[in-house]
Amino acid sequence: MIRHTGSGDPKEVIIGASTTMLLRILSICISRQWERGDEVIVTNSDHEANVSCWTDLEQQGIVIKTWKINPETLRFEMNDLRDLLTDRTRLVAMVHISNILGTINPIKEVAAMVHQAGALLCVDGVAAAPHRLIDVQESDPDFYVFSTYKVFGPHLGVLYGKLDLLLEMEGINHYFFTKEDVPYKFQPGNVNFELTYSLGAIPAYFSELHDHHFPNDPSTGSRNKFRTGYDLIAGHEEQLATKVIRYLETKSVIRIIGERSGSREVRVPTISFVHDQLKSSGIVTRVDPSRIGIRYGDFYAKKIIRDLGLEEQDGVVRVSLVHYNTQEEVGRLIEVLETIL
Repeated sequence: MIRHTGSGDPKEVIIGASTTMLLRILSICISRQWERGDEVIVTNSDHEANVSCWTDLEQQGIVIKTWKINPETLRFEMNDLRDLLTDRTRLVAMVHISNILGTINPIKEVAAMVHQAGALLCVDGVAAAPHRLIDVQESDPDFYVFSTYKVFGPHLGVLYGKLDLLLEMEGINHYFFTKEDVPYKFQPGNVNFELTYSLGAIPAYFSELHDHHFPNDPSTGSRNKFRTGYDLIAGHEEQLATKVIRYLETKSVIRIIGERSGSREVRVPTISFVHDQLKSSGIVTRVDPSRIGIRYGDFYAKKIIRDLGLEEQDGVVRVSLVHYNTQEEVGRLIEVLETIL
């Protein structure tokens, strides 16, 4: 997983039971360095995994602020973040790609602003990792977390943290683990050995994906193959997303919740929408008999569903596409939706 994150040191990669658990451990450990009145900024666009672990710190006197997306553009405004940052800001927690909107957020730009203010950046990359190559050195977050099952591996989570920051923290393991015992001090009970061993299948998969499509490419090393493979994935997924979005755009009763473009530059093929009259649950229930797996709800990103006024519609209908989906499958989905919408 070192190669998958772009980290340069194995000590910077912590393996845990889930993204949610790793973020909770991080919040417990790092907050021991903070004082009452220190501030954390969260967003209203995140999965609760990267929100609740921080908002719970209000119990120990940490001030929580919320960076909200522009309700018209459904994008974050950098000026809004600048207004929230103060000399008491200790950390900003945000999502790389929203699991509702599918929008790619400018992590590198955010990191620069946050660091200039003397704070740290913690990024949830769960919805990004299946679609884009993670490069923590290029985008410069201080912490970056994702789920390995989202990248077609076992059900585990991975947390990257800059080594100097990890070394500064007290851990959550037994008393005889020292500050230098990274990553073990953050892994109480150690890792699940069976699942951890199977993580080796992830780089093997991406390497084979590259070799299948580029048999004459002289690239060596899994990181180079990841980069080429993810570029291929992004191109294919752009075509799938564009096909779905163009169809939905023909329906006046449909409102796409997110970018109205399938461009790989602005989004991934996680596409959400609502209907003017039908509840989201009703649409999915009628699609289910066709054995097509779309879903509805808030997907644990409860605050954005609330702030957009979508609770009464049972949240959004979400179409979650990945690189192994085909044009034919998307065409079949559109055929089924046409009978409903």
